Amino acid sequence: MISSLCNKIFEDVINDYHQYNNIDHQVQNPYAINTLEHLLYMKCWIDTAQWHMEDVVRNPNIDPVEGLQWKRRIDKSNQERTDVVEYIDSYFLEEYANISPKTNAKVNSESPAWVIDRLSILALKVFHMQEETLRTDASAEHISTCTIKLNTLLMQRTDLSLSLDELMEDIKNGDKYMKVYKQMKMYNDPSLNPILYTKK
Repeated sequence: MISSLCNKIFEDVINDYHQYNNIDHQVQNPYAINTLEHLLYMKCWIDTAQWHMEDVVRNPNIDPVEGLQWKRRIDKSNQERTDVVEYIDSYFLEEYANISPKTNAKVNSESPAWVIDRLSILALKVFHMQEETLRTDASAEHISTCTIKLNTLLMQRTDLSLSLDELMEDIKNGDKYMKVYKQMKMYNDPSLNPILYTKK
């Protein structure tokens, strides 16, 4: 099942990252380029580093200049994240290129890679919420609240994993077909962001 592969790799990535816990640590992707596994590892590494960038930039005492620098790094990371999601969808489009959809096949509201994107973020939420349940400096109420949230996140991951597996099975069987729209983000494009193109 594709969800099992995703969840295993995402767990490995998050554990690998936290060996160093350094946003700037060079990713050491163990999988061969042009494989799905390589893309999944890269996807979650970007998400994990960005998770910690988001923590840093929310420091209420951060210097405004430094905060702007982090905001720009986050924007760049977001673009990289989107690019990898689209690479994953391209992988699936090629993988299932020979599948002929049935005449009554339906298009899913979300492509497989964007479901995978949500699984990656969920893996991070699970990891960090579990950390909160293990804190020795927090109140019993905090631990209890976070444990309830953790159980909800685990249930959500189970449900989302099943949905992804069912979607992939429907695509393989021709019951659904992939229709991928590029994100077409405008704020990073100097020809589409009015602030950028009017400053020329």
